[in-house]
Amino acid sequence: MPPVAPEKKTGRKVALIIALVVLLLLCPCLGLAGWAVWRAADSDSTAAPTPSASARALPPALPSDAPTTAAPSPSDVEFAKGDCVVNDGTEDDAELRKVPCAPNTYQVLLRIPATTDGDRCETLAPQATANYVHDNSIDLFDYVLCLRKR
Repeated sequence: MPPVAPEKKTGRKVALIIALVVLLLLCPCLGLAGWAVWRAADSDSTAAPTPSASARALPPALPSDAPTTAAPSPSDVEFAKGDCVVNDGTEDDAELRKVPCAPNTYQVLLRIPATTDGDRCETLAPQATANYVHDNSIDLFDYVLCLRKR
């Protein structure tokens, strides 16, 4: 068997280095993609679809809508699936407040992170009767709440 020429050894080393660089660049990208899929799957858990109701902006609560025992919650409170809320603001400038679930409150069916597209409630939570869009100056903190009137 003839000895391997020095050029072939150098070529193999270059190919190995290129493969290693590609692998090192690909791993973080695959990790980030996996994390994004995991987060999306975690937030997309919805109930079984029912006949579609057109989602619309959350109207303000009438004074009789809010249970008298509910205290206002801080503005930095996170809303999660299953929470009930009332709107203490206007339809154009909503100010949601968590309250105990009761008639004339809105129940959070789904929280969609990192978006301001309220129309997504029509497909992801078709039983929603209203939606709330939180538009933060940092897009990562935007979210939409798909709501159903109780």
